[in-house]
Amino acid sequence: MLRISYYMQTLLDSENHMQPGFFSFHRRVVVTVAAAILSGSLIGADSGTSMQGHMFMTTLWPLQPGDQKKADSIVAAAKAAMAPYGDYRKALADGYKIFLPDVPQPQYHFTNYEFGRAARSAFDPSKPTSLLYKKTPDGEYHLVGAMYTDAVDANEAELDTRIPLSIARWHQHINFCKAPPDQKALYFGPDAKFGLLGSIVTKEDCEAAGGEFYPHIFGWMVHVYPNETDPKLVWSTDDDSEGHDNMDHDAMPGMKLN
Repeated sequence: MLRISYYMQTLLDSENHMQPGFFSFHRRVVVTVAAAILSGSLIGADSGTSMQGHMFMTTLWPLQPGDQKKADSIVAAAKAAMAPYGDYRKALADGYKIFLPDVPQPQYHFTNYEFGRAARSAFDPSKPTSLLYKKTPDGEYHLVGAMYTDAVDANEAELDTRIPLSIARWHQHINFCKAPPDQKALYFGPDAKFGLLGSIVTKEDCEAAGGEFYPHIFGWMVHVYPNETDPKLVWSTDDDSEGHDNMDHDAMPGMKLN
């Protein structure tokens, strides 16, 4: 826990981990958000915290003719896009960057920022924004999946044109209250007030606490695991033994963006 807390505080005080403008969000806030997200996946289960009130997930649409075929083609494209990167060093050589490499995580995002920027306006399944790796006991990385993204203001109809919402559920992090400088400790723990683990979920409560409110952050995200043999795990959104998503989604359906 001390090691995790050290990393979290280091991140909160840093401005150098993210490229300017990624997902149209200020560097310092992105780092703060990342710290909160990672602290949730690392210590949330032990502390009893969750991301309730801070996650929006798309609804599951009725299956339409052609949806499964389209989704299967995207899985195939993702698998092909992943194929050259079984060795993570190849991903690094080709411009992917490890997001927060020094922070212990269940899953590491190797992000291509050029692909992320392009994904705001066009969908190319051969160019996922991130490759997803799990760290092995010997310190190497094992490729498990990919992540696609869309612009923060995309609606469900737009997301459905990319990946059918009858098959996959996109998610977005919302209602983020940035803590005042002297209250950063309240990002974490069972009594957290700020960030994605905090009790504050409205602009009014955030401003009353001296914070800075963001209705939604990053953009839309969806993970795909093409090598899974169980169809339910290919577009996994739930915590599971494989550490696929590691975020508490089930408490969030139907939440509205502000």
